[in-house]
Amino acid sequence: MRILLIEDDPRLNEALCCALRQEGYEVDACLNGQEGLYYMETGTADLVLLDRMLPGLSGEELLRTRRKAGDTTPVLMLTAMGTLSDRVTGLDLGADDYLVKPFAMEELMARIRSLSRRGGGFHVDSGELAWGDLTLAELSCQLRGPGGECTLSRRECGLLCALLRHPRQTLGRSQLLLSVWGPDTEVEDGNLDNYIFFLRKRLRSLNSRAAIQTVRGVGYRLTMQSEDAL
Repeated sequence: MRILLIEDDPRLNEALCCALRQEGYEVDACLNGQEGLYYMETGTADLVLLDRMLPGLSGEELLRTRRKAGDTTPVLMLTAMGTLSDRVTGLDLGADDYLVKPFAMEELMARIRSLSRRGGGFHVDSGELAWGDLTLAELSCQLRGPGGECTLSRRECGLLCALLRHPRQTLGRSQLLLSVWGPDTEVEDGNLDNYIFFLRKRLRSLNSRAAIQTVRGVGYRLTMQSEDAL
């Protein structure tokens, strides 16, 4: 699935690109409305993440222009303008969903998945991640292993998704925090360690050979138990 990100804040733009690509999406990104208009006219995006307040051509003007041109690409509007009137205006302009900043990354990913389930021409995969003796259904947060199955919390699911997408790779603490909690969410560093602890208990309860290894001073990686000594 290819996502077009139109966001003028360079830091947030970069953070979102990183998180989206980590989730397996292809991403085109730009920092202003004129460039965003060009990308939308190419018709290559399956979904657009659109900042409402952009320099030059605003997100509202961009959306209005493309809808008048018959462009039906799903658009998720991202904005700090969060009053009821603002949301109604955005939806009336043609946005398919509306997310107010600051937001948690897991909510953004959930809304992207929700839009994908509505159809509209974009590719939807099985929603399952499998590695070793584990299978995780991302939408329902159901984790299956040799000893049965269990339901993860949304945080646990988001964290395990990141690890399953990059098995045997060391993922930095900041990378995991960004992926699961988002760039604008206040979260204590110890929360990550707590959820790693919860996930380790889940893996043991399912008799899985998968293990989450601590890489001191860096982060964590997903390995098989026989690999832990490597």
